Amino acid sequence: MVRVHVVHEEELLRSALAQLLRSDDTLEVAAMSPLADPPEHEVLPTDVCVVDGEYLHGPGRGQDAPPFRARCGERLVVLTTPGRPGVARRAFDGGALGLVDKNAPAQRLIRAVHRVAAGERFLDEALTVALLVGAAMPLTTRELSVLSLAAQGAPMVEIAARLHLSRGTIRNYMATAIRKVGARNRVDAIRIVQSAGWT
Repeated sequence: MVRVHVVHEEELLRSALAQLLRSDDTLEVAAMSPLADPPEHEVLPTDVCVVDGEYLHGPGRGQDAPPFRARCGERLVVLTTPGRPGVARRAFDGGALGLVDKNAPAQRLIRAVHRVAAGERFLDEALTVALLVGAAMPLTTRELSVLSLAAQGAPMVEIAARLHLSRGTIRNYMATAIRKVGARNRVDAIRIVQSAGWT
C-alpha cells in the first residue's frame, strides 16, 4: 500500500484529487491544506505527496519551507502547467521526483505516484519544454529579488534598505530586469515574471 498525501489550498480541489487517487485500491490517501501543520502525533507516515506547484514556497511565496515539506522530503509529485515554466523549474531544482501537467488524464497522475513511490522520476512530456524554458530564466538572483520586492509594493528606498544597496544600484537592477524580460516598464516586468512562475 502506497501512502499518499494530497496538498492543496482549495478544499474542493483537494477532495477531488484525493477521490481520484482513491480510485486506485493500492493507494491510501489523506488530504491537507498546505498551511496545515498538525501535531506530531497526528502526522501520518507518507510515501508520496501530491502538491500544487504554487505552494512549494509556502504562504506568501516566502522562502521558508512550507509545513508539508518536512514530511514529504523529495518524494513529491508536483502539479503545474506548461505556461508556468518557473514553477516546473523550481520543483525540479527543489528535488521533486514527479512533474505532472494539471491538464493530463487522471491515470497519468496515478502512474506518477506509483513511479515516485518506487523512487523513480516521472516527467510529464507536456512539461519538458516548460522545464527547459524555466532553466533559461534570464534574471540573476539579485534582479529577481528586486522585482519580487517591487511586486509586494515596496518603494525603491525600502528595496535598497532591505537589500543593503544604494537606490542607484536598485534602479540599475530594475532597468536591467525590465530589459531582459522584454517588458515596457516595471509593472509589465512584474507581470511577465509572475506569469512565468519565476517568483
